[in-house]
Amino acid sequence: MTLLRDHDLTRAFDHASHSYDRLTAMNPGHRADLLRSARRLGLPHEGAGLHVLDLGCGTGASTRALLHAAPRARITAVDASAGMLERAQAKRWPAAVRFLHLTAEELRTVDEGPYDAVFAAYLLRNVTDPDGVLAVMRALLRSGGRLAVHDYSLSGSRLHRAVWTAVCQALIIPAGTLNGDRALYRHLWRSVLAFDTAPAFAARLARAGFTGVRTAPVAGWQTGIVHTFLGRNGSALVTGPAV
Repeated sequence: MTLLRDHDLTRAFDHASHSYDRLTAMNPGHRADLLRSARRLGLPHEGAGLHVLDLGCGTGASTRALLHAAPRARITAVDASAGMLERAQAKRWPAAVRFLHLTAEELRTVDEGPYDAVFAAYLLRNVTDPDGVLAVMRALLRSGGRLAVHDYSLSGSRLHRAVWTAVCQALIIPAGTLNGDRALYRHLWRSVLAFDTAPAFAARLARAGFTGVRTAPVAGWQTGIVHTFLGRNGSALVTGPAV
Protein backbone atom coordinates (compact mmCIF):
# COMPACT_ATOMS: atom_id res chain seq x y z
CA MET A 1 0.00 0.00 0.00
CA THR A 2 1.85 3.10 -1.28
CA LEU A 3 1.37 6.25 0.79
CA LEU A 4 2.41 9.84 0.21
CA ARG A 5 5.18 10.91 2.55
CA ASP A 6 7.26 13.96 3.43
CA HIS A 7 7.61 16.44 0.54
CA ASP A 8 5.21 14.53 -1.73
CA LEU A 9 2.49 14.74 0.92
CA THR A 10 3.22 18.40 1.63
CA ARG A 11 2.92 19.22 -2.07
CA ALA A 12 -0.38 17.32 -2.24
CA PHE A 13 -1.75 19.34 0.67
CA ASP A 14 -0.50 22.56 -0.96
CA HIS A 15 -2.41 21.70 -4.13
CA ALA A 16 -5.57 20.68 -2.25
CA SER A 17 -5.62 23.72 0.03
CA HIS A 18 -7.94 25.71 -2.24
CA SER A 19 -10.76 23.16 -1.88
CA TYR A 20 -9.94 21.56 1.48
CA ASP A 21 -12.42 23.54 3.59
CA ARG A 22 -15.19 22.92 1.08
CA LEU A 23 -14.60 19.17 1.10
CA THR A 24 -14.34 18.84 4.88
CA ALA A 25 -17.60 20.82 5.18
CA MET A 26 -19.29 17.87 3.43
CA ASN A 27 -18.63 15.86 6.60
CA PRO A 28 -21.32 17.06 9.04
CA GLY A 29 -19.30 16.07 12.10
CA HIS A 30 -15.90 17.44 11.11
CA ARG A 31 -15.92 20.74 13.01
CA ALA A 32 -18.05 19.46 15.89
CA ASP A 33 -15.68 16.53 16.47
CA LEU A 34 -12.62 18.82 16.48
CA LEU A 35 -14.33 21.04 19.04
CA ARG A 36 -15.21 18.03 21.19
CA SER A 37 -11.58 16.89 21.16
CA ALA A 38 -10.33 20.41 21.96
CA ARG A 39 -12.71 20.59 24.91
CA ARG A 40 -11.51 17.19 26.11
CA LEU A 41 -8.16 18.82 26.85
CA GLY A 42 -9.98 20.24 29.86
CA LEU A 43 -8.05 23.52 29.93
CA PRO A 44 -9.07 25.48 33.02
CA HIS A 45 -10.33 29.07 33.19
CA GLU A 46 -10.93 29.22 29.43
CA GLY A 47 -7.18 28.81 28.95
CA ALA A 48 -6.24 32.03 30.74
CA GLY A 49 -2.46 32.31 31.08
CA LEU A 50 -1.84 29.14 29.02
CA HIS A 51 0.17 28.69 25.82
CA VAL A 52 -1.30 26.01 23.54
CA LEU A 53 0.28 24.46 20.45
CA ASP A 54 -1.87 23.39 17.50
CA LEU A 55 0.49 21.05 15.67
CA GLY A 56 -0.58 20.35 12.09
CA CYS A 57 -3.15 23.14 11.99
CA GLY A 58 -4.00 22.83 8.29
CA THR A 59 -6.43 25.54 7.18
CA GLY A 60 -7.21 26.44 10.79
CA ALA A 61 -10.25 24.31 11.68
CA SER A 62 -8.41 22.79 14.63
CA THR A 63 -7.15 26.25 15.64
CA ARG A 64 -10.72 27.53 15.62
CA ALA A 65 -11.79 24.59 17.77
CA LEU A 66 -9.05 25.41 20.30
CA LEU A 67 -10.06 29.06 20.28
CA HIS A 68 -13.65 28.14 21.10
CA ALA A 69 -12.57 25.69 23.81
CA ALA A 70 -10.00 28.03 25.39
CA PRO A 71 -10.73 31.60 24.22
CA ARG A 72 -8.31 33.18 26.70
CA ALA A 73 -5.30 31.03 25.75
CA ARG A 74 -2.36 32.05 23.61
CA ILE A 75 -2.30 29.71 20.58
CA THR A 76 0.60 28.91 18.27
CA ALA A 77 -0.56 27.06 15.15
CA VAL A 78 2.00 25.23 13.02
CA ASP A 79 1.88 23.42 9.68
CA ALA A 80 4.38 22.15 7.12
CA SER A 81 2.15 22.99 4.12
CA ALA A 82 2.52 26.57 2.92
CA GLY A 83 -0.74 26.30 0.96
CA MET A 84 -2.79 25.14 3.93
CA LEU A 85 -1.19 27.74 6.19
CA GLU A 86 -1.94 30.52 3.71
CA ARG A 87 -5.63 29.59 3.84
CA ALA A 88 -5.55 29.59 7.62
CA GLN A 89 -3.82 32.96 7.87
CA ALA A 90 -6.33 34.55 5.47
CA LYS A 91 -9.10 34.07 8.07
CA ARG A 92 -9.82 36.46 10.93
CA TRP A 93 -8.06 35.72 14.21
CA PRO A 94 -7.48 37.51 17.50
CA ALA A 95 -4.02 38.77 18.34
CA ALA A 96 -3.40 35.80 20.67
CA VAL A 97 -3.26 33.42 17.68
CA ARG A 98 -0.14 33.17 15.52
CA PHE A 99 0.86 30.84 12.68
CA LEU A 100 4.25 29.33 11.85
CA HIS A 101 5.33 27.50 8.69
CA LEU A 102 7.40 24.68 10.19
CA THR A 103 7.55 20.93 10.59
CA ALA A 104 7.31 19.47 14.08
CA GLU A 105 11.02 18.74 14.06
CA GLU A 106 11.87 22.31 13.03
CA LEU A 107 9.60 23.72 15.73
CA ARG A 108 11.64 22.05 18.44
CA THR A 109 14.75 23.93 17.36
CA VAL A 110 13.30 27.42 16.86
CA ASP A 111 10.30 27.91 19.13
CA GLU A 112 10.36 29.16 22.70
CA GLY A 113 8.17 26.59 24.51
CA PRO A 114 7.36 24.95 26.71
CA TYR A 115 3.63 24.63 26.02
CA ASP A 116 0.89 23.95 28.53
CA ALA A 117 -0.99 21.79 26.02
CA VAL A 118 -0.52 20.30 22.56
CA PHE A 119 -3.40 19.56 20.18
CA ALA A 120 -2.61 17.45 17.11
CA ALA A 121 -5.44 16.75 14.66
CA TYR A 122 -4.98 14.46 11.65
CA LEU A 123 -1.19 14.64 12.00
CA LEU A 124 0.42 11.49 13.42
CA ARG A 125 -1.08 9.25 10.75
CA ASN A 126 0.63 11.36 8.09
CA VAL A 127 4.18 11.52 9.39
CA THR A 128 6.99 9.15 8.48
CA ASP A 129 8.19 8.79 12.07
CA PRO A 130 5.26 9.06 14.51
CA ASP A 131 7.41 8.06 17.47
CA GLY A 132 9.86 10.82 16.64
CA VAL A 133 7.06 13.39 16.45
CA LEU A 134 5.64 12.16 19.77
CA ALA A 135 9.10 12.68 21.29
CA VAL A 136 9.06 16.25 19.95
CA MET A 137 5.63 16.80 21.52
CA ARG A 138 6.90 15.64 24.90
CA ALA A 139 9.94 17.87 24.60
CA LEU A 140 7.72 20.86 23.82
CA LEU A 141 5.30 20.19 26.70
CA ARG A 142 5.96 21.44 30.19
CA SER A 143 5.94 18.84 32.97
CA GLY A 144 2.32 17.85 33.51
CA GLY A 145 1.28 19.46 30.20
CA ARG A 146 -1.73 18.05 28.40
CA LEU A 147 -1.91 16.27 25.05
CA ALA A 148 -4.92 15.64 22.81
CA VAL A 149 -4.53 13.76 19.53
CA HIS A 150 -7.55 13.73 17.23
CA ASP A 151 -7.26 11.35 14.30
CA TYR A 152 -8.64 8.58 12.17
CA SER A 153 -7.71 5.44 14.07
CA LEU A 154 -9.94 2.45 13.51
CA SER A 155 -11.30 0.47 16.44
CA GLY A 156 -10.02 -2.81 15.01
CA SER A 157 -13.52 -3.97 14.08
CA ARG A 158 -14.02 -5.32 10.57
CA LEU A 159 -17.26 -3.35 10.41
CA HIS A 160 -15.54 -0.02 11.00
CA ARG A 161 -12.86 -0.87 8.45
CA ALA A 162 -15.57 -1.70 5.90
CA VAL A 163 -17.54 1.48 6.65
CA TRP A 164 -14.41 3.59 6.18
CA THR A 165 -13.60 1.98 2.83
CA ALA A 166 -17.19 2.33 1.62
CA VAL A 167 -17.32 6.04 2.50
CA CYS A 168 -13.97 6.68 0.82
CA GLN A 169 -14.86 4.81 -2.36
CA ALA A 170 -18.35 6.29 -2.67
CA LEU A 171 -17.80 9.87 -1.50
CA ILE A 172 -14.36 11.06 -0.41
CA ILE A 173 -12.19 9.90 -3.32
CA PRO A 174 -14.71 10.90 -6.05
CA ALA A 175 -15.12 14.36 -4.48
CA GLY A 176 -11.35 14.80 -4.25
CA THR A 177 -10.92 13.62 -7.84
CA LEU A 178 -13.24 16.37 -9.10
CA ASN A 179 -10.81 18.91 -7.65
CA GLY A 180 -7.73 17.24 -9.11
CA ASP A 181 -6.60 15.80 -5.77
CA ARG A 182 -7.27 12.10 -6.22
CA ALA A 183 -3.81 11.08 -4.98
CA LEU A 184 -4.28 12.91 -1.67
CA TYR A 185 -7.67 11.39 -0.94
CA ARG A 186 -6.55 7.92 -1.92
CA HIS A 187 -3.71 8.51 0.53
CA LEU A 188 -6.30 9.45 3.18
CA TRP A 189 -8.16 6.17 2.64
CA ARG A 190 -5.03 4.03 2.65
CA SER A 191 -3.29 5.85 5.50
CA VAL A 192 -6.19 5.14 7.85
CA LEU A 193 -6.14 1.44 6.98
CA ALA A 194 -2.38 1.31 7.52
CA PHE A 195 -2.31 3.33 10.74
CA ASP A 196 -2.50 2.02 14.32
CA THR A 197 -5.83 0.84 15.62
CA ALA A 198 -7.09 2.90 18.55
CA PRO A 199 -5.75 0.43 21.18
CA ALA A 200 -2.40 0.25 19.38
CA PHE A 201 -2.05 4.03 19.21
CA ALA A 202 -2.93 4.40 22.89
CA ALA A 203 -0.16 1.89 23.63
CA ARG A 204 2.22 3.90 21.41
CA LEU A 205 1.47 7.02 23.45
CA ALA A 206 2.21 5.17 26.68
CA ARG A 207 5.51 3.87 25.26
CA ALA A 208 6.39 7.44 24.29
CA GLY A 209 6.16 8.40 27.96
CA PHE A 210 2.70 9.98 28.14
CA THR A 211 0.80 9.10 31.30
CA GLY A 212 -2.87 8.63 32.09
CA VAL A 213 -3.59 7.79 28.45
CA ARG A 214 -7.29 7.62 27.61
CA THR A 215 -9.19 7.00 24.38
CA ALA A 216 -12.61 8.47 23.59
CA PRO A 217 -14.69 7.99 20.43
CA VAL A 218 -16.44 10.70 18.48
CA ALA A 219 -20.13 10.65 17.65
CA GLY A 220 -22.09 9.87 14.51
CA TRP A 221 -20.95 7.79 11.56
CA GLN A 222 -17.30 8.23 12.57
CA THR A 223 -17.75 6.31 15.84
CA GLY A 224 -15.10 3.62 15.80
CA ILE A 225 -13.25 5.45 13.01
CA VAL A 226 -12.12 8.73 14.63
CA HIS A 227 -10.93 8.94 18.24
CA THR A 228 -9.55 11.43 20.73
CA PHE A 229 -6.44 10.31 22.60
CA LEU A 230 -5.60 12.11 25.83
CA GLY A 231 -2.52 12.06 28.02
CA ARG A 232 -0.08 14.12 30.04
CA ASN A 233 3.64 14.66 30.09
CA GLY A 234 4.76 13.02 33.30
CA SER A 235 1.70 13.65 35.45
CA ALA A 236 -1.29 11.32 35.28
CA LEU A 237 -4.63 12.70 34.20
CA VAL A 238 -7.43 12.84 36.72
CA THR A 239 -9.63 9.88 35.88
CA GLY A 240 -13.15 10.52 34.69
CA PRO A 241 -15.33 10.32 31.59
CA ALA A 242 -14.28 12.08 28.41
CA VAL A 243 -17.24 13.95 27.00
